[in-house]
Amino acid sequence: MIAYQFTRKNRNPRAFLILIGIYTMLIGLMILLDAVWWLMALLALTTLPALWDVIRNTSAGMELSGNSLRWHTGQRQGQLDLSKVDRFRFDTRWDFSVRVSAILKSDKLLPLPTESLPSHRKLEDVLNTAGFAVERHHFRVF
Repeated sequence: MIAYQFTRKNRNPRAFLILIGIYTMLIGLMILLDAVWWLMALLALTTLPALWDVIRNTSAGMELSGNSLRWHTGQRQGQLDLSKVDRFRFDTRWDFSVRVSAILKSDKLLPLPTESLPSHRKLEDVLNTAGFAVERHHFRVF
């Protein structure tokens, strides 16, 4: 029985708008500020992984079932036996992103891939409903 399932597709309007915005900015820099074309091409190369994900329409997501937590992102996937989990930890970073980790009963910290998770508020509700303790840590330096 699946308690919760989340999937995100990379071919979405937000990804298209970001890529179009970046390419428009690079072309605008070449036209308006006479930027060197090869430097703009080097900057455009950094967008190729995102463009490839949009073209292939890869997906990322997670599934919480009665006894396991599974996640996938692109071709990578993982699984965690929930009986080994002590609690989940939500770390808010200085850029306001939230990193989620599972703390195992052996005190090992297992980071979960951010792109596979729903919003941190939704995930916290799901984990609380499933009976897991959730810790929140804000703006820690270490």
